[in-house]
Amino acid sequence: MGASRDLSFAEMVQEQSGEPVQRCYFCQKCTAGCPVAYAMDVKPAQLLRLIQLGEKEAVLGSSAIWLCVNCQTCGARCPNQIYLAGMYDALRQMALGEGYAPEPSVYALHRSFLDSIKMWGRVHELTMLMEYKMRLLPKPAIFFDGLVSDLMMGGGLIAKGKISFVPERVKRLKEVRRLYETNSPGTEVEP
Repeated sequence: MGASRDLSFAEMVQEQSGEPVQRCYFCQKCTAGCPVAYAMDVKPAQLLRLIQLGEKEAVLGSSAIWLCVNCQTCGARCPNQIYLAGMYDALRQMALGEGYAPEPSVYALHRSFLDSIKMWGRVHELTMLMEYKMRLLPKPAIFFDGLVSDLMMGGGLIAKGKISFVPERVKRLKEVRRLYETNSPGTEVEP
């Protein structure tokens, strides 16, 4: 780290996310409250510090930016009202734009979720999860991780009528699909 610092990086992140990243004084309340910090390679407060230091490659190459679940706990706890979820969204876009590979399982779920909405106008869990598992097929370790528990849970949900076999389309589906047409081109990436 440090060899190629980009001192304008914090300013770029702040501009693109709308979050005042320079206000962070490393109290670590965001990290203490984050429900997924245990799984991150760089904890939320550490990521903010790396941004302030201009460590662009370390930030955009981290898996942490893909793991945020957008719960907003960080902002609720932050004395400077820095909501990291918006910052993580901006960092993911920056990473994709600069050719960094996304976290495979997170990105596969994200794409499957969006494809389901595009197809039906709302999420149809069964087709979304089937597409998600199909996206993971080329990555056997990820595909088989949790497969048995997924099948057992899915079977239970179907038996209780919580997941429908037949998807329903919304009435104004063309309007939903129009949202996808206006999306910025070139952000479709397959890890």
